[in-house]
Amino acid sequence: MRLGLLHHLVLALLLAYAAGGIVPASAGGSWKLLQSSVGVSGMHMQLLHNDRLILFDRTNFGPSNLTFPPGHPCRVNPQDVALPRGDCTAHSVEYSVASNTFRALSIFTDTWCSSGHVAPDGTLVQNGGWQDGTRKVRVMPACSDGATTCDWTEKSSPDPEVLAVGRWYATNQKLPDGRAIVVGGLNQFNYEFLPKSAGPPGVFALPFLSQTNSLYPFVHLNIDGNLFIFAKNRAVLFDYKSGTVVRSYAMLGDGTELRSNPNAGSSVLLPLKPNPTEAEVLICGGTPAGAVGRFPPALKTCGRLKITDANPSWVIEEMPSPRVMGDMILLPNGEVAIINGATDGLGGWEAANTPSTTPIIYRPDLPFVIPTGRFEAQTPTGTPRPRMYHSSAVLLRDGRVLVGGSNPHHYYNFTNVKFPTDLSLEAFSPYYLDVSKDLRPFMVDPSPKGRPTTVTYGGSLDLLCRIPDRSVVSVTMVAPSFTTHSFAQNQRQLFLQVQVSKAQLEAPPGVRVPDDAYVASVTMPATPVLAPPGYYMLFVVNGRIPSEGIWVHIQ
Repeated sequence: MRLGLLHHLVLALLLAYAAGGIVPASAGGSWKLLQSSVGVSGMHMQLLHNDRLILFDRTNFGPSNLTFPPGHPCRVNPQDVALPRGDCTAHSVEYSVASNTFRALSIFTDTWCSSGHVAPDGTLVQNGGWQDGTRKVRVMPACSDGATTCDWTEKSSPDPEVLAVGRWYATNQKLPDGRAIVVGGLNQFNYEFLPKSAGPPGVFALPFLSQTNSLYPFVHLNIDGNLFIFAKNRAVLFDYKSGTVVRSYAMLGDGTELRSNPNAGSSVLLPLKPNPTEAEVLICGGTPAGAVGRFPPALKTCGRLKITDANPSWVIEEMPSPRVMGDMILLPNGEVAIINGATDGLGGWEAANTPSTTPIIYRPDLPFVIPTGRFEAQTPTGTPRPRMYHSSAVLLRDGRVLVGGSNPHHYYNFTNVKFPTDLSLEAFSPYYLDVSKDLRPFMVDPSPKGRPTTVTYGGSLDLLCRIPDRSVVSVTMVAPSFTTHSFAQNQRQLFLQVQVSKAQLEAPPGVRVPDDAYVASVTMPATPVLAPPGYYMLFVVNGRIPSEGIWVHIQ
């Protein structure tokens, strides 16, 4: 190792955690308001590998609170419900996590209740919507630092890379070959692929959706390469290559408990172990049948299913309180945050009455003893805002959960309503961020401030770290999600095989290598079936306390 680099690494180890603090007496996290208004309500959110959040709403229901500068092209669409002669306001923003600033972006076709994913090269691919947007495919790159004109590009017919059919309320899932499958949508009991396969654009039937519900089905890539698809209260394992249902799972509940949109439960594929042979899905919340037009209590139950078992059955667990329209977000340490939503009603305009502002932590690695045993209600400091219909949440690389949106009205409405349209962004810091900075693991090389690190399937990566009070060290890899309507599409987490050893560095004269300097040697996932190609956040976790993450690009 070159002396200059070695000297730099040792100094970096010494400087890590220069600012310290005390461990709080109690841990419940905290809320912090980041922006009182970004001008646009966050119906849809995606974090990119440049640490910028792309946020957008629908476009055709009137002005937002963010006006384009003079000379900027305006949306002019005679079919527009509210402003057919022209709308000169933005309906998308790019938010910089590092600088806590935002800028307006241009979307000109309607993105209402659409879906998306991030392509292997880091570009956000976003598709569908309503009216003029229903077959559109839009792409947004991860813009370079200082870029002020980087913006959305929209594809339309006769471009072959538009959707084959109109999709409103569809779900995207990334695939091992770098494509994405687009499943369902209103009255679309079928699926297609982006980008298109060779030959004519294809739409493929999926009768399971006509038997259940085609609105935002929960879709997860299983470790065998098939897709777990859940809608309403039923699930199948689907071979998308042959177009066949491999197996059908038992119904979740007694038939009166509904989970997918608009009943707005949430679903997550639980973190995968190194070289996994098992995969489990957790589905929480929802509403009882017949909830339309009323405000019945939401469901308190969750179902956990080992989808790889030969004869799996649902394990029923109970959250501390009922929840509908909640978001389930995988945290760096393998836990699940359940955030946003309400305790009654269902997803829809003015269809819920009581916000649920208490975050819940679910710890999937705890043994199942009692139905409530894996859940813990949090008591964060600060004042959260109600996040009702059309709110979203995403994990940030620093371990916080960013929350935005909430507009349970047909138009932006700020007065004379119980839940005004919310244009703010806030961050929930989970309990593990209550500890002082010098008690968190810290990655020195690769550095969280550096560029993304390129890795290969089955390859190795050495992480030079400081790990104070070392206990059980793990390394996790998390795919950033496209979150909308209570489902984080493409969210995925893997625990990596890791060996931790004392850092063997020969320090320059007069410099001592810190006692808590370690090298964590990790083995990357073996195949793209486990981790579809693209960008992931990678974290070192000591006990349950994660480091700030780095971006890795696996291909």
